[in-house]
Amino acid sequence: MSDTERTLALACELITRASVTPEDAGCQTLMMQRLEALGFHCTPLPFGDTQNFWAQWGTGGPLLAFAGHTDVVPPGPDSEWASDPFVPSIRDGLLYGRGAADMKGSLAAMIVACEDFLANHRPQEGRIGFLITSDEEGPATHGTVKVMEWLAEQDINIDYCIVGEPSSNEVLGDTIKNGRRGSLNGALKIHGRQGHVAYPQHADNPLHRALPALGELITRQWDQGNAYFPATSFQITNLHTGTGATNVIPGHVDLLLNFRFSTEQTSESLRKAVQETLAAHSVTADIQWNLSGEPFITAEGELTRACHAAVLEVTGVETRLSTSGGTSDGRFIAPYGAQLVELGPINASIHRVNEHVRVADLPKLAAMYEGILRRLLGET
Repeated sequence: MSDTERTLALACELITRASVTPEDAGCQTLMMQRLEALGFHCTPLPFGDTQNFWAQWGTGGPLLAFAGHTDVVPPGPDSEWASDPFVPSIRDGLLYGRGAADMKGSLAAMIVACEDFLANHRPQEGRIGFLITSDEEGPATHGTVKVMEWLAEQDINIDYCIVGEPSSNEVLGDTIKNGRRGSLNGALKIHGRQGHVAYPQHADNPLHRALPALGELITRQWDQGNAYFPATSFQITNLHTGTGATNVIPGHVDLLLNFRFSTEQTSESLRKAVQETLAAHSVTADIQWNLSGEPFITAEGELTRACHAAVLEVTGVETRLSTSGGTSDGRFIAPYGAQLVELGPINASIHRVNEHVRVADLPKLAAMYEGILRRLLGET
């Protein structure tokens, strides 16, 4: 079989498994079978309701790990899809199915890349790893974060990591993510005193009290960003208050907010700024914070150079580095010291009805991954 046929066939096999978070539906068993045939040692690592595994080839030297997830988001109403979301369908050179781009196409390309690399190269030193989870699209509490803790206990340190998230924008390989912004969520209950609108002197309108403070937070220039990150942004994502009656001053306001922040900030500095601003306007609030992840960055070095060269070799595209987008499981891996990038298919259709990937991009992605292996683990 050609690389196109092999990568496409494996991607289709994975898509047929309806692995909606946190279900794996047999995807990881299929992947482990292919890896074990190459000489990988595979270790299933179930935690809670989540299936994970770690696979490793080689015993010494630098470790390059492929990281990804077998779970997918719900497809939504089947009636809105042009074909069954869990029956792979090829139309006009596109492979349709839930997970085609995010990220079962990448998983298939990773496997084929390792098959091609190990068929032609046997480096005397160097290790290849796979870190795969089934809860990246969900709460992400029993997946990659737990596997990284297990790896630390085993004294296994990842040197280079390629996450198969769909990083490309217009054409395959045009964008590589070498970092991500931090994400901090806040749930606020702002307190006031309920009362009749005709007697405001006997009430304390929490919305009126909060608005000046919120306006200050909205208009504040948090930072200028830096060479790798845009400026930190603050957004109010939900606000609810009132009893539904026009003549009642509400007793409290419920509000949700989010920061997407650069390395110019920390989650602690942002929390402190919010609390100080509220206090300066005499706003009393209960706040529950949830940190989705601190910002991380991989500076230009061996991994980014290998990626750039591999993309150029396969497609002729001069890739660019970016930290845009939401969070990924890279936020759990980078703090352990790995150089990390995200490199995968075009992301325009992810999480949407009729998700798809270009069939021709699948073997190209496998060739990029194989090229990175060659450059980092040697060509002997």
